[in-house]
Amino acid sequence: MSQSDDLDRRLRGIISGLTLEEKVGQLFVMHVYGESATDPDAADVETNLRELGVRDAAELIATYRLGGVIYFGWAHNTRSPRQIAELSNGIQKAAAEQPSRIPVLISVDQEHGIVARVGAPATLLPGAMAIGASGSHDMAREAARVAGAELRALGIRQDHAPDADVNVDPANPVIGVRSFGSDPEAVAGFVTAQIEGYQSAGIATAAKHFPGHGDTMDDSHTELPRIHHTREEWDRVDAPPFRAAVAAGVDSVMTAHIVVPALDPAGDPATLSRPILTGVLREELGYDGVISTDSLAMRGVRTKYGDDRVAVLALKAGVDQLLNPPNPKVAWDAVLRAVADGELTEERIEESVLRVLRMKAKVGLLDGLTAGDGTGAGTTSEEVDATVGAPGHLATADRIAEATTTLLRDDHALLPLSPHTHPEILVVGVDPGSPSGTTGPPTTVLADALTGLGFTATARSTGTAPDDTAVEEAVVAAKGKDAVLVATYNVAARTTARDNTQAANAALDKASRPGRAGNYAAPSTDGQAVLVAALKATGVPVITLAVRNPHDIAHLPDVDASLASYSWTDVELRAAARVIAGRAAPRGRLPVPVRRADDPTQVLYPVGHGLTY
Repeated sequence: MSQSDDLDRRLRGIISGLTLEEKVGQLFVMHVYGESATDPDAADVETNLRELGVRDAAELIATYRLGGVIYFGWAHNTRSPRQIAELSNGIQKAAAEQPSRIPVLISVDQEHGIVARVGAPATLLPGAMAIGASGSHDMAREAARVAGAELRALGIRQDHAPDADVNVDPANPVIGVRSFGSDPEAVAGFVTAQIEGYQSAGIATAAKHFPGHGDTMDDSHTELPRIHHTREEWDRVDAPPFRAAVAAGVDSVMTAHIVVPALDPAGDPATLSRPILTGVLREELGYDGVISTDSLAMRGVRTKYGDDRVAVLALKAGVDQLLNPPNPKVAWDAVLRAVADGELTEERIEESVLRVLRMKAKVGLLDGLTAGDGTGAGTTSEEVDATVGAPGHLATADRIAEATTTLLRDDHALLPLSPHTHPEILVVGVDPGSPSGTTGPPTTVLADALTGLGFTATARSTGTAPDDTAVEEAVVAAKGKDAVLVATYNVAARTTARDNTQAANAALDKASRPGRAGNYAAPSTDGQAVLVAALKATGVPVITLAVRNPHDIAHLPDVDASLASYSWTDVELRAAARVIAGRAAPRGRLPVPVRRADDPTQVLYPVGHGLTY
């Protein structure tokens, strides 16, 4: 008997001792509010009762015989490393007290970059597109290993990563920099490397979002996107990273709430599509691991069917894990009713339970099952202190981030800046909320980093849509400075460069005569572009840093120099500051093309573009 056959035999033995309710419970993965499994804050108790019908995590596990819990910052699960570890241990203790004693699989969306739930002092690493810009599979693998080691120390055994989407549409509102890039084979290589890195740290992986969410202008959180790729286009563009993930032994594949008529003309979202999940993923790609839904609370999967039917239809399509149904009781009762009515068989439920238990066994969760105390699933404060935010991990993050920073333009060899020639720097621009509990805000992080490198840098937040006053004040603040660094965030070309320049000249004129009343408001212009043009008109050298999508440079044609960091987390901003100061050479290369703003059919900077010094 092979090792896998022996494992299945033991797991089937566990399943045979479960009630139907316990089997169904293993298929549910839920969030729960609170930093403690048994003693959350009163406000979290109130929210749990209102949304989930239970008081805390322990009660949620007891009520639904839960198989998985997913952590979120907004659910107050991830406040500090030791708190997270204690929450994890409390959840496992609650699971060990149930009749089945099966540990809970605790998971998190920790893609890094713009999507991370566990913040500092944990190590925060560059996200997918930044790593794609490094061109290094070794770095991708090492980033995942570091991330996985820290998650495991916190009692988290699954990361819903890596993102296997190919970023075809630069305007994609839901994927964007979460993708490694626009080349399917390149994305496939990075997906493979990250799966290897996470698994080397004992973390289950989840390639997402099948069958590919990279070519849409719609966000499945709020609507149901439609992918118009032909079957040939899907095979060529979307499939390679998922084929690579299957070949690499990915533990889970997360579905997308998208309609792909070329794969299923019925018009159902992929999450509910048997032709896509069973026909393509299982039968064509040969995948026999866990299939998980994306959150069932997202609007994209709820547009056509009620919440009770969604859970049942997902299982009929081939899903094994039901992630975050908006009302757990409605979904739970619907699945049990479907079995009672014969729409789903108990054998079908057991197939999914077996896959879930295989994944739990692979990451060591079942090691302590026979002891009945959950010890195979727990962690310790000593492990947390020794692993989370370890100096070696932080140094690795800095090293990787430096390799991702991409210099797109430097026409007059302005960079690197020297404190001797450009001592006074004004940092202006966007200060989006921190994606992962980093210190922020971005303009302050950049200014502090440059000051630490010998410059005198001051920060002024102007926002993603600076108005007349913000532009005027920035222009005044730039006077006497040796350079201005502008952090930009998804600049939109709603007008021509000429329109933006005209508005900027009006701002410059008004700023030069502060006592004169008047407005230059141009509501059709992009505020960030107006800001950059106004600053450029002062004669002070202007450098832009795109802190999200790297396409901003297409809308800012007259800047002296431009870089991309692909995220605004501290590690990437500090690396960009070191590059600007010449403490590190820019080594990143575009993993996506930057298209012209005035003619998107033309490429301004191709994949692979990146300057250095």
